[in-house]
Amino acid sequence: MKIGLVIENFDASRGGAEQWTSQYARWLVRAGHEVHVVAGGFGKSSAISGIVAHRVEGPRSRTDFAFAAERLLDSLALDVTHDMGSGWQCDIFQPHGGSRTAAFEHNLLLLPGWLRPFKRHAAQCLPRYREFQRLLMAQYMDEQRVFVALSRRVARDFERHHGVRRSQIRIVYNGVDVERFSPDHRPRYRQVVRDELGLTDRETLLLIVAHNFRLKGVPALMAAVKRLRGERLPVKLAVVGGKRHFAGNNVVADDSGVLFVGPAADTVPYYAAADVYVQPTFYDPCSLVVLEALASGLPVVTSRYNGAGELLTPGVEGQLLDDPADLDELVDCLRPLMDPSVRSAMSVAARDLALRHTFDRNCRELLAIYHEVAAQRKRLAA
Repeated sequence: MKIGLVIENFDASRGGAEQWTSQYARWLVRAGHEVHVVAGGFGKSSAISGIVAHRVEGPRSRTDFAFAAERLLDSLALDVTHDMGSGWQCDIFQPHGGSRTAAFEHNLLLLPGWLRPFKRHAAQCLPRYREFQRLLMAQYMDEQRVFVALSRRVARDFERHHGVRRSQIRIVYNGVDVERFSPDHRPRYRQVVRDELGLTDRETLLLIVAHNFRLKGVPALMAAVKRLRGERLPVKLAVVGGKRHFAGNNVVADDSGVLFVGPAADTVPYYAAADVYVQPTFYDPCSLVVLEALASGLPVVTSRYNGAGELLTPGVEGQLLDDPADLDELVDCLRPLMDPSVRSAMSVAARDLALRHTFDRNCRELLAIYHEVAAQRKRLAA
């Protein structure tokens, strides 16, 4: 097939949707498809033999990008066009950030209740908000478009906030590279990284990989670690990510038991060093890092606001929080995981779950939607 992928930045080094799209483009090329990528920027780490790159030159705004991408796509005779959330000209729309409207509402949960109505009203007066609304209207108005939701939560958001019909929605969970992320890496990395972090063998290491600390629940997690340490439990937290590097050996620690590692080009060694992955997030369509942790054999604690949490069976591969702001609930979920025997059983189950949600399966499910769209086109043209 002749496939077009649309994304604002085609750059695997950025992580998230950009990393996923780069990996997906490689998979499509290996599968024998002709892949065209329309993007505003192309990172060096995303140079892929076999793709045809189409650069959107100098967009000044998101709507500028969408207009320019539309003109480029109109000049290409593609079998199917797949947009990752940036434009409005496509057969398949898959916003990896989920619904912008839902994300805004969940961000409001970080504020005191009395402040939320004022924040909601103030946002509507901003030019940036009005631009987003214009973009969203064009993205969701096409009744022939297929919308790919990363989870049931996102599918409900499409219906509730954007009026998308259920018949237009396909749910495709993210997948994970189970060779890159695997318990097999523990012998190589575990002791080395734990020594770098100053951990003893008896200490339980919790891990979170995040950039938006508040949205992902880092403050609540830090408070939970403080409480557990107050109960004299040997636990520490490694926070990987953030927007800046730290001095020295990139680890900042204090007597709270929290280790700020900073950004990491490769997170595999940290999964190998950790005992539990924790992400008490306020909004995640379907967190890739949760799937990476599961594939690495880590029990996972996350919230029901994370689409990836729909894959978990509480008590089997980890635990699900009803309210990421509830410190008592978070501590109660973490306390049993201080027991190595509990973690051992969950580790096996976590890996088994990841093996059912591989990146290859993710790609094949999307390719099936491409064939569905192409067949529909033929029927309409007949």
